[in-house]
This record gives sequence, C-alpha cells and structure tokens, in this order.
Amino acid sequence: VKNKAPAEVQITAEQLLREAKERELELLPPPPQQKITDVEELNDYKLRKRKTFEDNIRKNRTVISNWIKYAQWEESLKEIHRARSIYERALDVDYRNVTLWLKYAEMEMKNRQVNHARNIWDRAITTLPRVNQFWYKYTYMEEMLGNVAGSRQVFERWMEWQPEEQAWHSYINFELRYKEVDRARSIYERYILFTLLVIVHPDVKNWIKYARFEEKHSYFAHARKVYERAVEFFGEEHMDEHLYVAFAKFEENQKEFERVRVIYKYALDRIPKQDAQNLFKNYTIFEKKFGDRRGIEDIIVSKRRFQYEEEVKANPHNYDAWFDYLRLVESDADAETVREVYERAIANIPPIQEKRHWKRYIYLWINYALYEELEAKASKRTRQVYQACIELIPHKKFTFAKIWLLYAQFEIRQKNLPLARRALGTSIGKCPKNKLFKGYIELELQLREFDRCRKLYEKFLEFAPENCTSWIKFAELETILGDIDRARAIYELAISQPRLDMPEVLWKSYIDFEIEQEEYEKTRNLYRRLLQRTQHVKVWISFAQFELSAGKEESLPRCRQIYEEANKAMRNCEEKEERVMLLESWKNFEEEFGTDATKERIVKLMPEKIKKRRKLQAEDGSDAGWEEYYDYIFPEDTANQPNLKLLAMAKLWKKQQQESEAAEMDPDKDIDESES
Repeated sequence: VKNKAPAEVQITAEQLLREAKERELELLPPPPQQKITDVEELNDYKLRKRKTFEDNIRKNRTVISNWIKYAQWEESLKEIHRARSIYERALDVDYRNVTLWLKYAEMEMKNRQVNHARNIWDRAITTLPRVNQFWYKYTYMEEMLGNVAGSRQVFERWMEWQPEEQAWHSYINFELRYKEVDRARSIYERYILFTLLVIVHPDVKNWIKYARFEEKHSYFAHARKVYERAVEFFGEEHMDEHLYVAFAKFEENQKEFERVRVIYKYALDRIPKQDAQNLFKNYTIFEKKFGDRRGIEDIIVSKRRFQYEEEVKANPHNYDAWFDYLRLVESDADAETVREVYERAIANIPPIQEKRHWKRYIYLWINYALYEELEAKASKRTRQVYQACIELIPHKKFTFAKIWLLYAQFEIRQKNLPLARRALGTSIGKCPKNKLFKGYIELELQLREFDRCRKLYEKFLEFAPENCTSWIKFAELETILGDIDRARAIYELAISQPRLDMPEVLWKSYIDFEIEQEEYEKTRNLYRRLLQRTQHVKVWISFAQFELSAGKEESLPRCRQIYEEANKAMRNCEEKEERVMLLESWKNFEEEFGTDATKERIVKLMPEKIKKRRKLQAEDGSDAGWEEYYDYIFPEDTANQPNLKLLAMAKLWKKQQQESEAAEMDPDKDIDESES
C-alpha cells in the first residue's frame, strides 16, 4: 500500500460485526438445480452426500438430528437397509432418545415392515417402559392392523408397570370399542384394587368413573355397590363432597329420593362446612325439585346453622354471632337444643372484669331468661337463670340494674312479691345505683305502698344527695299525697345541699310548687334568696314575669321595679349580651303595658351596637391576626359618655362626606338649585 495515511472515514470493529450480522439475513440465491442423466452421475451424487453426512456425524456424534436427517435421506432413496443401519448406529450412540425410536418405528410402518416395527416397539418399551408414547403408538398400530389380541397383550404388559390414570382408561376404552363390557369391568376392578392396595391413584374421580361406567351399561346394582365401597374406602377422615354429590345424583336418577336425603344429610354432618359449599347447593336444588316447603326450610336453616357454628368456633367471644345463632335456633329447634346453645353461649365469660366487655354478654342471660319464661313456660328454670346470672356478676366492681329489675318484675308476674322485694333490697344493699332506686320506688308506687316509697326516697337521698331529680320526685309525691308541709320541708332540705347536679331545675320546681299553692309572698322570698346566690338574667326575667302574672293591681309597678333593680344590678356585669337580653324583655313589657313616657325612657336605655377589632394570639403566643366583634355601649354608663360623643361626631362626619360626594357626582343639580 503506497498511501499509508489514515482514511477520512474510520470503520470500527463494532461496525464491521454489525454489517456482517445484517448481511447474514440477506437471502442467498438458491443453488442451481442439477439434472442427473445416468447411473454414474447418480452414484457420484450419492457418494458426495453420504460423505457429507458421515463427516457431520463424525464431527458431532451426539447430535441426533444429523443421524435422523441421514436416515431420512437414505429412506427417500428407498435404501431401507442403509436407513435401518443408520438408526441402529444412532441407537448405539443414544438409546434413551425418544424421538429416535419414534422416527425409526414410523419409517418401518410407512414402508409396511410390520414385523420390523413390532420388533422396534418391543425393544423401545423394554428399554424405556415409562415412556407412555411408545405404548400408545404400539397399541394403536396393533389395533389398526386388526390384531386385537396382540393389542390386548401389549396393554396387559403395560398395566404391569402400574402406569398413570389415562393408561387404564385407554385400556378400558379399547375394550369398550369391541363391546367387551366384562373385560372392562375386570380392568376397573384391577384399577380400584391398585388404588386400595398400592394407593397409586387414591382419587375420588376414579371411583366415580367406575360407577358411571356401570350406570351407563345399566348395571345399577353394581354402580350402587361401587359408590358404597368408595364411601367405605375414604371413610370419615378423607371425605370428599364430589363423591357424595355423584352418589346422590345417581340415586336421584333411580328415583330413590329418601336415599338421596340420607346421603346428603350423612355428608353434611361429617364434612367440614367450608368444604361442603357444592354439597349444600346440590342439596338445596334437590329439595326444591322433589321436597316440600319444610324440607327446603330445613336445608336453609342447617346451612346457616353451620355458618354460625364456624363463626363461634373461630371466636367464642363474638356475642353478636351467638345472638344470630340463638335467634335461628329458637325459630326452628326444640327446647333442649335451644337450651344447649344458650348454655354454650353463656359459658364464654368475658376474660376482663370491665363493664364495657360485659355489656353484650349480659344480654345472653337476659334472652335466656326471657326464652325460658315466655317460650318454654318454665318459671323454675327462669328463676335459676336469673339467680345464676346475679351470682356471676362481680358486684363489687360493677353491676347491671337491668338484671335486678327484670328479676323482680319476673317474680311479681309469678305473684311472688316477697322475693321481688328481697331481690331489689339485696341489690340496693350490695351495689346501690340510681336506676335500682328508681325501679324499686316505681314498683312500690304501682303497689300504692307510700310508706315504703318514703323510706326508699330517704335511702336514695342518703346515697345521692346531689341528685335534684330525686328531691323533686320526693316532693311531688308528698304534694300528691296532700302533705304540703312535708313537700316544702323537702324542698328546703334540697336547696340547702352544698352540691347539686341541676340546681336551676330544683329552684324552678320549688318556685312552681309555691306558685301552685298560691303562696306569692313565699315565692317572692324564694326569688330573693335565689338572687342572693346568682344574678343570672333569666332569674330576673322570670321574677318580673311572675310579678306580672300575679294578677293584682300593683303587679305592673312591681314588675317595672324588678326590671329597674335588675338593670342596676347588671351594670357591672361583664356579659353585655345578658344585659341586652334584660333590656329587650323590659322593652317588650313596656310596649305592651307601659305609657309613652316609660316607652321613651326604655328606648333611651337601649345600647348602641358597634363593630370593633381586637388582636388574636395563638397558643404559642404569636400573633394570629385580627378579628371583628360586636360590642354594646350603654347610655346609662357615665364612663361611656365620651365614647357616645365620639360616636355621634363620627356619624355626623360620615354624613357630611356622603353629601359632598353626591354634590361632586351631580354638578348640574347644584346649578339648577342656584338659579332657582
């Protein structure tokens, strides 16, 4: 090379390889066809081809495809002996190659060399007995040749190896094609025997196929016997719903409906419920087709019962599941079954002695007792249930008033008043509660035992002196009985208590009591005593309305005087809204009953409502912006006079500003006015 300078365009090794790969894909022109005209050219061609095949075999001896191509080429030349020799040489190299045996046997069969083909199949199944394809091909060849006995003999040899399920069914189908039902039955028996002894195929479907085979050929007794043997073989440990569904459908086809019911019920009682969905479905369909209404309801109930059983087994403390289960059982089962389920339910005591864990559980006992009383009509058992429940509850930590009251009401229904009183007395002694006292008092009221009611109220108020409702009810009882002095004394005791839960209700009740008795002076004294304790605006308004409703001549001056006192008392009140509420009430009173002078005076007392802004602070002390709020400025307050004067001046300035803006917007109007 004269010019050794680098080329302008450089070619990399990667580019060379890529171009070589791309050119491989280019279609090469086919070689020219060679026409052989005489024997010498043919022999020369054969020699060259054989040399090529032999060279390939010598280079890659284990590549079986080279051997097969070589043998097929010799076969295409009708050189069967040479092809056979090549296959034999290949088998010496790899006798485990399945494709090699198949190609060898197919060549012999295509060229009608039947005995050679048999010889090859015999060698193949002897060498590789677990290759099912050899057996299928061999039996098929013998059957196509009409050699039924030979094909049967091959099947028998195959069965000795205990092959897979399909092999047995192929043998059975072979016998059925030639109407050999007895032989097919014997094969089934051998197959089932293998299943029993060797446990090669312990599968339900094999038994079902055998039974259907007998049924198809109208051997119904044999079919039933097969099903019975299958049920016995699998037992209760390995039960399968498919077997029982097939057995039931067989009996259904034979119109043996009672047998069908027995089979379904037997299976449903023993198979786990999560594995019996298909069984339930078929049983339901059967009952809909051939059963009555009762049968259909039974299967639906049994299905739901199984579901509930699974739920309570998974979580025995799932009381909602127990409630649903018991509701189902009560609607359908007998009393003993219901009692058994109730006993199982109440045995699951909450593990923690906290009332919130017992709230659902205690209703199991209540429902149990109500069932025994109302449904089973067993009063003795009902009493035992209540007593057992009361003994079970840890009364020192908590109790359930509902149980005690239900027990007492039950004893009253049984006309056993001493036991009812004893139960309620025990409850008050062990674990006093407001609800127990109220229930006991209500019971004695219904029995018109007023002395007992008084004693119970005394005990109740000793237990809970802050309970205003109890004081009010006690006083109302004495009022109904006509003992006004006792009622008044009770009210006096009540308002003298240092701590009350609803004092406003108690005072209102006491005031209403005195008003009903028309003791107006005592009512005024009560209001004055109440106002010494609280200056709430509602008390003042109520006092004023009482004076107004007194109905005497001096009622209006008294009412106006109360409003005056209230207004003076509330001048220093921080809650301005309450003072506004008082003035609104006073204004309404004057509008209805006052004169023009009093109306004008109250209007002057009404405050001005103004909008203000104040600064907000967050919890961490930082600024949170501003907020707007409404404030009230009362004319009476002398401290607020400058504020009112400033407010009036601000309003006047705002009015002047609005007038000047209107004049600037409409100058023509000003000219017209000046001309006029």
